[in-house]
Amino acid sequence: MALDLYVDAKTKQIFAEPGPGRTKLGSFEKVEDTVAKKVEADNQTQKAEIDKIKQDLELKTNELKALDEHIVAQREDRAKNDEKWFNKINVRGYTQMRYNQPLTGDRVAGEPELKSVGDGSIGNNSGFSLRRVRLVFSGDMNDYISLYLQPDFATTNGDLHFAQLRDAYADLAFDKEHEYRVRAGQSKVPFGWENLQSSQNRLTLDRDDALNSAVPSERDLGLFAYWSPTDVQKLWKGLTKKGLKTSGDYGVLGLGIYNGQGVNKSEANDNLYLVAHSTYPIELNFLGSWMRGQVLEVGADVMSGRFNFTPTEYQNPFDTTSTTQTPVNASTSRSSSEDRVGVHAILFPQPFGLQAEWNWGAGPTLNPNIDRSSTAGISGVIERQALNGGYVQAMYKIDEVFGTKGTMIPYVKWQTYDGAWKGSANAPRVSVDEVEAGVEYQINKALELTLAYSTMNRTYISNLTSTDYLRQASGDMIRTQLQFNY
Repeated sequence: MALDLYVDAKTKQIFAEPGPGRTKLGSFEKVEDTVAKKVEADNQTQKAEIDKIKQDLELKTNELKALDEHIVAQREDRAKNDEKWFNKINVRGYTQMRYNQPLTGDRVAGEPELKSVGDGSIGNNSGFSLRRVRLVFSGDMNDYISLYLQPDFATTNGDLHFAQLRDAYADLAFDKEHEYRVRAGQSKVPFGWENLQSSQNRLTLDRDDALNSAVPSERDLGLFAYWSPTDVQKLWKGLTKKGLKTSGDYGVLGLGIYNGQGVNKSEANDNLYLVAHSTYPIELNFLGSWMRGQVLEVGADVMSGRFNFTPTEYQNPFDTTSTTQTPVNASTSRSSSEDRVGVHAILFPQPFGLQAEWNWGAGPTLNPNIDRSSTAGISGVIERQALNGGYVQAMYKIDEVFGTKGTMIPYVKWQTYDGAWKGSANAPRVSVDEVEAGVEYQINKALELTLAYSTMNRTYISNLTSTDYLRQASGDMIRTQLQFNY
């Protein structure tokens, strides 16, 4: 309790009680009691504050725990969704728009029309065409199974709106690195190097006729086994990152069996085609610092099978005495064997590059010579004849064109082929001699422009009933292509 104190005005003495001449000084408490009460009050205040902080921390901790549980649940839901096949499919594609302008030889009266099996828009009418309109759906279903589907919506044979199935296959791997795998479905047949190269990546506008004649449209339905060591996979991926054009991963070694009748066609006999493919990229660092980073890829292929034909009448240009169409000897045209062997060598352009392929063999070929001794009036036969041909190509890669990230690759390509084109009715024998010089300008990843000049000499095989059938056509042409990648 407080104590009242008084002071005497005269004596200055302190009294605890009031009296005459005393003045009240005030009420006083013991110092020790006041400090203790104050400390106790402060402690109570601090305790309350600490309790409040603890309560807030507990609430925040519970909130964070709930948030973590929510995030974990979302991850689990996402993982479950990712396991669904439709969340693993990637979509990409490209479109190629072309314009071909004949310069000479295509409109000369009495001369056969200049046509190419590689580009149906080459003809007596110049104009725009859609060479390819591709969509690719691909994805890994798990560590061992991959799917690939590619339709095409391109101009072909004069049709502006045309759809067809190009690829539909699954890769079944035996290890997570995909060193050993089997490809089942419709896919590219591993014969040649340029045949396997995607048209999205290929430098020249068309594939060469000599190797492409082995597998027109490059695809068929079958089973193919591939072996790709991880070190080679890594090297191919490294070349792709540099902007170099590989043929894709079709194995260092590949073996396959397939129908052999062509893309999107059913088997026509009891004999499957066999194919063996080999290729290997060699780093040339051992040749010295001047070859550091250079890569040379070499390989060889072989194929064998039997191709069926349905005899089709044609106009024989070598029979000057008859204007009627020539029938084909059905007794020898139903099935004929084909055997080929090919070799390739590619020095990737860093910056100068070379590319060459050649193949030899024999296969079913139309012999249009007249046989008047035949009592059945047969004037042509399909028989086994030799074939050979290939190409040589040189190119030079120029990066950062015009001070941008664009790339320019000028090139020149010579090709020749003497042999059957089995993709056409009756497998007519064709003679091809062509030189193409051009430049591809990769403006950016989404846009490419190719300009080329071609001088051609080709056998006309587009119209069996034409009087120009099997005659030679030649001419010069300016060719352009605008490619959109997406």
